[in-house]
Amino acid sequence: MSSRSETRREWRMLRNVDVVLLAATLLLTIVGVVMVTSATSHRPVGGDPYFYTTRQATWALISLGVMVAFMMLDYINFQRYAHFLYAGMLVILALVLILGRTVQGAQSWLRLGILDFQPSEASKILIILCLGALLGQRTAPIRRWLEFVLPGLYVAIPMLLIIRQPDLGTSLVFAGILIGMLFISGACAKKLALVAGVGILVLSLGMYLHLVHDMPLPLRRHQVQRLTAFLDPQVDPLGTGYHLRQSLIAIGGGRGWGQGLFSGNQNRLKFLPEQHTDFIFAVVGEELGLAGVAVLLSLYLLVFWRAIHIAVEARDPYGSLLAAGIVSMMAFHVLVNAGMALGVMPITGLPLPFVSYGGNNLMVNFAAIGILQSIRMRRQAILF
Repeated sequence: MSSRSETRREWRMLRNVDVVLLAATLLLTIVGVVMVTSATSHRPVGGDPYFYTTRQATWALISLGVMVAFMMLDYINFQRYAHFLYAGMLVILALVLILGRTVQGAQSWLRLGILDFQPSEASKILIILCLGALLGQRTAPIRRWLEFVLPGLYVAIPMLLIIRQPDLGTSLVFAGILIGMLFISGACAKKLALVAGVGILVLSLGMYLHLVHDMPLPLRRHQVQRLTAFLDPQVDPLGTGYHLRQSLIAIGGGRGWGQGLFSGNQNRLKFLPEQHTDFIFAVVGEELGLAGVAVLLSLYLLVFWRAIHIAVEARDPYGSLLAAGIVSMMAFHVLVNAGMALGVMPITGLPLPFVSYGGNNLMVNFAAIGILQSIRMRRQAILF
């Protein structure tokens, strides 16, 4: 194919970009920069009230470049090299247990020059790419119990490496991705629900035995207490229940229309902890009220709707599986982050996509959007 024909083909593919998905993503990112500013400008770092704002905006621009790179790359290439990607993921997750840097009790970070890299974040995209290749090889839906074993083990190995850090929140995202991709691949919904129920039961039993009978777990005792604090935050109101209590006060104080941007009492008076990361949803609720929360969740629903539409229109099963995995990953993050701020989910430390402060998570989410756009742009096998 001549270079001129190749150029025309690339331009025709760009016309297939999902504009609604792109617009919703950019709006969420703008909301994120604004809310990070509101959450941190009263807590200057080195005398700079916009320290976090500048870094978040910089990461957003870098992430846009990452999205474009994934858009222009044909997603089918990931299927061809899935075995190498999976092996590389396991190596780097094992490496972080040896050379990783500990932050807030979890050995989850690798130092790359002047930058800190969190392999578990990138692994969420890698497991989607690799599991999609595994499930895409099947010619019939999963029906028998034994057929769940291989994809289950495939996801369980990196999950266990992440739990060892320990980072239960991110490892649970892997479980959400597995359930979502198995469902879209045609696995029996009743058996999937049973597997999920058993998993929740085993996890709950393990935490109970750890707290009551000191059964050993990969998690530290204070991490287990934080996970279970949502059941009754009044048990330790100044300790493990403090985060949740302040979050509920903040959201309740926002009422219908909020206290006003940059005017939240819990936020500005520094009662709300982790206000720019784990509990940024509470900042939105306090300052923008129920109306602001509704707009925020509507933007997420718009992203999920377009991603599901892309999954339906994909030219091959692999594209559909990737889109389903991305929806599962992001929806799990939104559900858990909003749920823990409202006191109905364990406090796992999962960030709110595109809104919470953090470069690694932002890049992963933009990479996911880039993959979705790549699937959308190539939904027809041949473009003229």
